This record gives sequence, C-alpha cells and structure tokens, in this order.
Amino acid sequence: MKSRVISASFLILFLAAIVVFNDIFPLALNIAVAVISVFAVIEIVKALGLARKLVLLTPSLVFAAVTPFLPGSFWHSIAYYVYTVVLFSSLILYHETVTFREAGVIYSMTILIPTALETLLSIRTIGGSHGMFYVIIAVFAAWVSDVGAFAAGSLWGKHKLCPSISPKKTVEGLIGGFILNIAAMLVFGLVFSWSYGGTVPVNYLTLGLIGLFGSALSVVGDLSFSLIKRSCHIKDFSNILPGHGGILDRFDSVIFVAPFVLLLVQVLPITPV
Repeated sequence: MKSRVISASFLILFLAAIVVFNDIFPLALNIAVAVISVFAVIEIVKALGLARKLVLLTPSLVFAAVTPFLPGSFWHSIAYYVYTVVLFSSLILYHETVTFREAGVIYSMTILIPTALETLLSIRTIGGSHGMFYVIIAVFAAWVSDVGAFAAGSLWGKHKLCPSISPKKTVEGLIGGFILNIAAMLVFGLVFSWSYGGTVPVNYLTLGLIGLFGSALSVVGDLSFSLIKRSCHIKDFSNILPGHGGILDRFDSVIFVAPFVLLLVQVLPITPV
C-alpha cells in the first residue's frame, strides 16, 4: 500500500507540474502524452512477446512519439498513412519471420493507445482558457473511479464482477467507483468555481455525466487490458510504477475515458469557453 500511495502521489505531482507550467510551456502536455504512449506501446509489445520484432516495433515507437506533436494538422494524417505503409511493407519484406497476426496486433495497439491519449490535447484546446481543468477532469474521471472501486471492493466486496478476467473486481467495488467518481467530479467543479470567486459558471450536469459514464468506461478499459494480461499470463505490464505496475496499468482506463470526455464537452462544455 505504501508504494502504491507513493506512485500515485508522483503521478499527481507530475500532472500538477504540467498544469502549472502549461501557460509558459504548453508543449509539456504533448511531451507527457508522447512519453506515456511510447512506454505503453513498449509494455504491450513486450507482454505479447514481440519485442524482438524490431521491423515492427521501431516504426511503432516513432509513430507513438511523433503524433502527439501533430494533433489536428495535415501532418497528423500523413503520419498515420506513412506508419501504415511502413508497417505493412515490413510485413511483406519480412513475411518469413513476421506473421500477419503479429503485425496486426502491434498495428492496432499502436493506433489505439496514442490516438486515445492524444484526445487530452484536443480536450485542452476545446477548454480554451480553462483547458487544463478539462484535462484534469478527463484524467481523474478514470483514476478516481479506480480508487473508489479499490476502496469499496476492499471494504465490502463480496460479489465477483468478472472473476474469469479480473478476480479481485466486485460489484460492490463497481458501485463504490460510481459513487466516488460522480461526487468527485462535482466537487472538482465546485472548487474550480470557488477558485474564480464564483465568476466562472460550471455545468454540473456535464460533470455528473462524466462521473457516471467515466466510471463505466474506466471499468471497460481496465477489464479490456486485464483480458490482454490474462492471455499473456502476466500480472502487470511492467513494474515501472511500484504498487501500480506499468504505465498501461495506470492509463488503461484513461484510454477509454478521455475520448468520451472529448465527445461530451463538444456538446456540453464544462465552462464557458
């Protein structure tokens, strides 16, 4: 538990630093997304036993590192196209040692992870002058749900949710995650409004919906990657974050929650922008 708290504190401080320095160094978030994407791709490729397939791994890492710096631009589309051509050209050239299954798995995961995490950059843009508050909401809508589920499951968990995929998850934990997440989103909105002396109105309906659906999607993301880990016969993707496992163990839920937040705030903004 101690190592878990220390790792969580480090992640929160890391995010806080990005928020603080956003105005003077906005690329900090882009760099963070790129670093997380690269480590996540490495972790899942290793878990799948494909780390030695350098002809597939190398272009995948380059794609994961580059695309967070090209959101919404013409070059972003070019990056997707070039990556696709390079990867499948590698499959053709090295078809005797590389299978379609291996190329397809790496390709799909490399597209999924950076693309989902890049939505944090779009969320910041949509949020305008309050963009980093939007980013905080998107990230913590995933993390707070995990905390609520862990706490409630540890205290009252009796009924297994998906024992064949994640034996420790319980229905009681699921309910706890929903309750804490919705409450936390509303509190975040209240604190944010207070920090501006009440002059910035906050859409609590949007925050409530983020808490509700964010919690559900957090579970979907967690179980999806738990299924991958189970098929690979591993407990965690790595041990880079003591008590939490790897980068993917911490950001698997964010991969599913952040795109939802991006879609929702375009229809129901959290604040006037």
